[in-house]
Amino acid sequence: MLMAERSQSDKAALRGEPSYVWRAGQERRLRMIRKAAPLIESGRVLVDGCGVGMYNAKLSAFSPRVHGLDIEFDRVAQAVGANRDLPFLCSAGEHLPYASESFDAVLSHEVIEHVQDDAAVAQEIVRVLRAGGRLVLFCPNRWYPVETHGVYWRGRYIFGNIPLVNYLPDSLRNRLAPHVRAYTGHGLRKLFDGLPVKIVHHSIIFGGYDNLIARLGAFGRLLRGVLYLFENTPLQVFGLSHFLVVEKE
Repeated sequence: MLMAERSQSDKAALRGEPSYVWRAGQERRLRMIRKAAPLIESGRVLVDGCGVGMYNAKLSAFSPRVHGLDIEFDRVAQAVGANRDLPFLCSAGEHLPYASESFDAVLSHEVIEHVQDDAAVAQEIVRVLRAGGRLVLFCPNRWYPVETHGVYWRGRYIFGNIPLVNYLPDSLRNRLAPHVRAYTGHGLRKLFDGLPVKIVHHSIIFGGYDNLIARLGAFGRLLRGVLYLFENTPLQVFGLSHFLVVEKE
């Protein structure tokens, strides 16, 4: 039992946790995805880092051709079990097993921060996109006041929300959180330098805070509403995630 628990903890540290439930926060992001990449409605879509297939299931209601890929075999198996009519593959994002110009849209949802080579993943996504196709990417913001992926302390992984870690110099931050990246805006856009793409949209958004609302009720909803207002101000710099939309030229 302890070995199984440790295995799950190690996997959470290395890969993060995929979406297991569907709540207001995920529903909001789905609306953003559909608006950012209209070809999702009619084209061929790849969810790169699909986890257990939650976004595949939701996107399949709008698109007839939704594919999923994840590096973790057991998560792919769960995705297949829950969505037997959808195609899934187990592979690494650095080496996508698809022909060039195969997809009209790619979704990378809180994944690129966990891969071994994020520049290679960006290149592969652009390779499999068709001209005019779009990547919709969410990933952690370096200036969010909390590191949501936990830290390593004296060789032990501590799961949870740890404040101010990402405000430390790189040398210290990366000792505490070597398992996950957090991006500045410049650092994220730099991944696409020299690639045949243009940046269509880049903003920083706050989270869904569904757990907070479950505890605090109306006050939690008020707090979330205020944070969403910040997305239209310079205070968005303190948001949870980058929301980047890239179009292949």
